Amino acid sequence: MGAMSFWHWAIVIVVVLVLFGGRGKLSSIMGDAAKGIRAFKDGMKEDDKAKDEPVGTITRTEDKEKH
Repeated sequence: MGAMSFWHWAIVIVVVLVLFGGRGKLSSIMGDAAKGIRAFKDGMKEDDKAKDEPVGTITRTEDKEKH
């Protein structure tokens, strides 16, 4: 029960190589996911800035031109 067979060790080694491989697909997937998260956060910041600006207000110079 406590001893691991050859197949257990082989599976563990394969999983470690896939997860921590230098040029593995997982590292590129994680990099792409990080870029996506960063783009999402930047988009949310832009939305917050747009919400802070009043919509439909007339500035003082526009008001003078209409009268």
